[in-house]
Parts: sequence; C-alpha cells; structure tokens
Amino acid sequence: MALEVTMPQMGADMTEGTLVRWLKQVGERVERGDIIAEIETDKATVELEAYDGGTLIKQVAAEGEVVPVGDVIALLGEASEAAPDVERKPPAETPARRTIQPAAGETSPASQPGRAREPAPAVVASGAPSNGRIRISPVAKRIANQAGVDIAMLVGSGPDGRILRKDVEAAIASPPAPRETAPAAAPAAASRALTMAAVPVPGPRPAAPAGTAGPEPLSKMRQAIARRMTLSKETQPHYYLTLDVDMTAAMQFRETLNASATDAQHVSVNDLIVKACAIALERHPRFNAEFTEAGLKMHSRINIDIGIALDDGLIAPAVLDCGSKSLGRIAVESKDLVNRAKSGHLRADEYSEGTFTITNLGAYGVEALIGIINPPQAAILGVGSVMDQPVARNGEVKIAKVMKVALSADHRVTDGAEGARFIKEIQGLLENPVSLAL
Repeated sequence: MALEVTMPQMGADMTEGTLVRWLKQVGERVERGDIIAEIETDKATVELEAYDGGTLIKQVAAEGEVVPVGDVIALLGEASEAAPDVERKPPAETPARRTIQPAAGETSPASQPGRAREPAPAVVASGAPSNGRIRISPVAKRIANQAGVDIAMLVGSGPDGRILRKDVEAAIASPPAPRETAPAAAPAAASRALTMAAVPVPGPRPAAPAGTAGPEPLSKMRQAIARRMTLSKETQPHYYLTLDVDMTAAMQFRETLNASATDAQHVSVNDLIVKACAIALERHPRFNAEFTEAGLKMHSRINIDIGIALDDGLIAPAVLDCGSKSLGRIAVESKDLVNRAKSGHLRADEYSEGTFTITNLGAYGVEALIGIINPPQAAILGVGSVMDQPVARNGEVKIAKVMKVALSADHRVTDGAEGARFIKEIQGLLENPVSLAL
C-alpha cells in the first residue's frame, strides 16, 4: 500500500508551502531520514525528510508548485507497485494568484477545444510584481549572488512569476538576451506593464515630489514576522524580568575550553547560554510548555530556537534535544545550524519544533534586549553584550564582565515568582560555569 508524503506545517500560521526542488526522483529508493525535497515557507527554505522508507513511485506536486499544508506531494511504495490517483485540493484563492482575464476579443486558453488549461501570463514578465519587488526563492537568490547573476534580468517559471533555482541555473548555463522595451504602438495598459518589466536605463532617477513617496513593499518574510509578532502581543499576556549576570568566570571558562578545541568545537557565549537554558528548562519545565484551551501542553523535548539574522529578516531554527547534549555538542550543532540557515538547508523539524527561544544581540554591542515571545512557546530570553562594568564585591568596587538578560514569559503559563526562579537558575549556572560541563 502506498504511503503518502504530505506538505508539512512548519509554523503555527503556515497554510501552504512551495515545492522548490525534488531531490529524489521517481524510481529511487528512499530511506527514513533521507532528504527528498526542498520546501519554501514564508521565512526560509527547508529540507523535507522522509519519515518512512520505500521507493518513490509518484511525484504528485511539481517543482515550483504552491501546495496547501496537509496535501499529498508524493507517494512511497514498492518498486513494482502502481501509483494510485491522488485527489488534490486547489490552493486557496488569493489576490497574488488571480489570473489575468483575456482582453475583449481574446480567447482564454482553457476555453479552446482540445487544449489543456494553462496559467494565464502574468502582467509583469519578470519575477518583479507590480510593486517593483522581485519574487525569488531564498535558494535561487543565494545561487544568483554567488554566480554574479543579475536577478532583474531573469524570467521566473514559478507561481506568479517567482524565480526558482532552476531559472538561475539555466541563466548561468545560458545567459539571457536583453529584454526589449514595449513597442510604441502597444495599448496604454500593456505599455505600462512591459515598461515595468524592462531593464531600467542607467542614470539618475527623477526625484519624487515631496510627500508623495509610496510605502516600501514587505517581503514574505517580513509579512510572516509581522503576523507572528502581532499574534504574540495580541494573544499572549507578557511579563518581563531582567537580571545582570556576572560572566567573568564564564569567559575564563570559555577561554580555557577553546584553547584546546578545534575550530568546529569552539564554544561561543551563546553556546554557554543555550546549555544553561537547557538545564534550567529541565528544572523548570513550565517554561518549556505552551498554553492551550484544554490546558498546558508540556514538551518532553527541549528544542531551543536561536535567532539568526538574514538579509530579509530574522529566523529562529532550533538546536534539537538540548537537554541530552553536552556543551561541546551544542557548540558544533549551533555552528552547523547557523551555516545551513544562511544557505537555505534547514530541516523541517529544526524550523518548526522549537520549544523555547534565545534572541541574542550581544555581537552588536547592545546592552539589553527584551524579546517578544515566539508563539506558541511560553517564553523567550533576550541577551545583551558582555560588557566591562564596575560591581561591588565585599565592600570594594571591581570591574567585572556583566551581561544583561531579560525573560519575557506568557502570564497564562507562569507567574512572576516562577519566572524569577527560572531566570535566577540561569544566572547561577552561568556564574558557576563548571556546572555546564557536568
């Protein structure tokens, strides 16, 4: 019997994903854990793992297709098994997907006898929508930047003219010819559309009249961030606690560890914080839970999201199962996670199964950061920079390395006193860093 591979839900507000690329082809053997496809969400491109083994007997969704969450995208079975038909739900109608109606006197391709329905041509011929922003997948953008390809010159083959990886690879193999501007005799509407798609002529742009500049369009990532942070503030009553952590011993401990470690094993300040939070979450499990109308959902795994800044915004993939990992293992996996996040090779579980978040702006010299909870999680820890500051010790003023941390927590899940015990636990672990290595 064929096994269904469906579009996963990677995030509470995800309703659909784009199948960017198949990494396994029909007839190939698939083992549990194999990467079979790349899926693009609003914020990242992630790798889809197979949760069952078998032979890929059918690709239900095509590359570049937008697929609703839960819809079947492939079938696994025996090599000799015939692939059954799969009923597909049409994606929800949105303004971005509405096709352009034929002009008066023209015939729609779908209405021509014997001709299959095809997508109507987009008004803009390139990956740029009417607001001027180029639609391109993160993977395609990365490859284009590395190869020096001008994405404004590309024509996308994905939904709504989106530029996909295969479009960039085709352009690298065979550079496209320059586009032509609209013919002078074209109707006014078509002329405006083609002019928007044409390559701009080099030279200074005319200044817009004062007070008439339009709003900057939002990327899909920025729209996703706006939705999630608004949801957090509207539905999760936050409370906040801040604390100074004396990191003097922790910095010396880190220096000792790194003196004999390889580059891959080097421990960062954030690695120390991840390990401290993992231990604290084991001891205070309510901060590793989430609120539901039926009661608190307690997570058995400690998956700590770490904020990673990308060109288009912020994502927070998870270091999985931190509670069972050593400080050295966390250091290795954190570096790998950051590298894969920036290159568009996250796994679905890393992107969707976080249970607690750390957001750290210490590298930017920021003194304090108070985060917004990443729903549906119960808490987030904001971390500032380690700074030299005067502190009072035994009646004397000394210079210590101090780091400010701020806990933002969901008041439906925990109260202030619980939050105080939790953040003090983190403080105690970091100020006695040998405990992080036990």
